[in-house]
Formats: sequence, structure tokens, C-alpha cells
Amino acid sequence: MNSPYLHAARGGTSPSRTPVWFMRQAGRSLPEYREVRAGTTMLESCHRPELVAEITLQPVRRYDVDAAVFYSDIVVPLEAAGVGVEIVAGTGPVIAEPFRTRADLDRLPELSLDALAHVTDAVRLTTGELGDVPLIGFAGAPFTLASYLVEGGPSRDLLRTKALMHADPGLWHDLAARLAQITGTFLRAQVLAGASAVQLFDSWVGSVPLATYTELVAPHSAAALAHVGDLGVPRTHFGTGTGELLGAMAAVDGGVDVLGVDFRVPLHVGAARGREGAGRPVAVQGNLDPALLFAPWEVLRADLHRILREGELAGAGHVVNLGHGVPPTADPAVLERVVDEVHAWRA
Repeated sequence: MNSPYLHAARGGTSPSRTPVWFMRQAGRSLPEYREVRAGTTMLESCHRPELVAEITLQPVRRYDVDAAVFYSDIVVPLEAAGVGVEIVAGTGPVIAEPFRTRADLDRLPELSLDALAHVTDAVRLTTGELGDVPLIGFAGAPFTLASYLVEGGPSRDLLRTKALMHADPGLWHDLAARLAQITGTFLRAQVLAGASAVQLFDSWVGSVPLATYTELVAPHSAAALAHVGDLGVPRTHFGTGTGELLGAMAAVDGGVDVLGVDFRVPLHVGAARGREGAGRPVAVQGNLDPALLFAPWEVLRADLHRILREGELAGAGHVVNLGHGVPPTADPAVLERVVDEVHAWRA
């Protein structure tokens, strides 16, 4: 109840301090992360609850951020459902057998909570160590998961994915609905085990126009978020390159409490678009350009103050974050300084 993050995520405008956390805060930029991950693949590390808890806790110890985010990968629930997937260093998730036809749906069963024991064990271990710091549950949105399944791996243009959406919308809806069940179950497992909030990441959805998003994407994001609708936790929706989609993202039927705004759109503009789409004020999260972590402190500090002012203009809660994830080469000392600056803002 005293968490600045949860206060802001529920729309409160007067937390005890402005909350801040970073996407990808538990990851390659931390030397302690590289040390504990040495000799272990990404998916292997996600299967070891003690290691997951340690990695999730590392940025909380180092930065004094106001929330932890569960250490995982968006393809973890796909693997748990039986999809053959490997995370290749320097490439990303690679699907052994891409999904291209209706027959491929038979290889994608629904995900059960029983298949996620390693996830719930990790959440319980983590929350037991976090104390008053809330844990944010993590999952990839159906569109982004589908893009990996259809393309077979990361893609710049998503040609196969977008072609399938329009050429066979029936197959697309069935695939996305199955993925919404998988994503929603993954989120629900984390909340039932102790996570205090969730964030749905739609990394590649900025590649589709608004009309396509509204018709072919939004219903499935809503279905995924609806899996935790009865659990009373704040739900954040984030994507990159989504400036024209923010109103529709805020309006999904599953309910969005916090709208993640990437660095391409001024924060108060994103808040206005979210408010128009949802028909009510929506808290916002963001949106410092990660590139500015490499700029002189005076430049970084000035932009951070601009974002803090824009957050106050948003008219609902504001959670400071980057407009995308922490780059692997970012200096942890700079992130520490950002956290200190944000926490000093109200003072």
C-alpha cells in the first residue's frame, strides 16, 4: 500500500516519491548479471528459480528502483507449451518449425498452470526477498509472439506475419487467440504466486497501422490482459513505435491502467492519446530515450527533467522509465544517478 510505484500505477498523482524502474534493468548491462549467467543459456537460466530470483533482485539492490521486473523472456511460455525454440546469442529467439498453416496450430496446445511450476517457484522466492518492493510480472503480447512463430525468428519487416494476417484472417485470429491464452496464463501464474502488477510487452506491434491493430491485434491483447482482470493488479501495456496506436492500446477491453510510451512521442501527448482512447485518465510510463544514457550528464539531466514535468502534466500517475530497454553497454553508474535524480524531484 505504501509503494510509490503501485500508487502511481493506480493513477495516483502524489506518491511519496516519483517512482522509477527500467525495462531490461535485470540484464546484460550489469556485471553481476554476467557473472551469475556465465556458462548458462538464457532459457536454462529461466528454469532455475534461485537464479531467476537473484537476477531479478540485482537491480533493486544496485539502483534502489521502485519495482522489480520478473526476469524471463517472452518465449518462455511458448517453450512451456511445447514449442521448439532456442534463444541464439546475437540473433534472438529462433523457432525450430515456423507456423505457416492451419495444421501448425495443432503444435500449439493451451498452456496450463501446472507447466509453470518453475515460474511460480521463482516468483515466490523473489517476492520473499523483495520486502515492500513490488514485483512486475512479465509477458509478450500475442502479436509479438505470433511474429516469432510465423517468421521463425526476429524480422525487421514482418512480411510473412502481416501477409498471413490479411490473407487468412481466420487462421490469424485462431493463432492469436491461442497465444492470448498462453500469455494470459503466464501472467496469471506470476500474479497468483505474488507479483503485484503486470506488463504486457508488444515489441513489434508498431509495424502495423491503426486499422489493422484495432481489428486484428487489440482483441487478443485484451484477452491476454483479461486473464488477470479479476486479480486487482495494475496492468501496463507497452510497445515500440506505437505513437499512432496509443489510444487503441489504452482502450483494450481487458483494461489498461498504465500506458507505456516509447521515446518517439512526448509523454504528455501520449497521455492525452491514452485518455482519449480509454475515455478516462490513464497513468503513463516512460519515456527517456536510452541513447541519452550515453550523453553528458547535463544533457541527460535536462531531458529527464523535461519528462518529469510532462509526467506531471499527464494528469494521472507517472512512472519514470526508459522509452525502451536498457542497452547492454549502458553504464550502471549512470542509471544509479538517474534514479537518484528522479527520487530527488519531489524533494
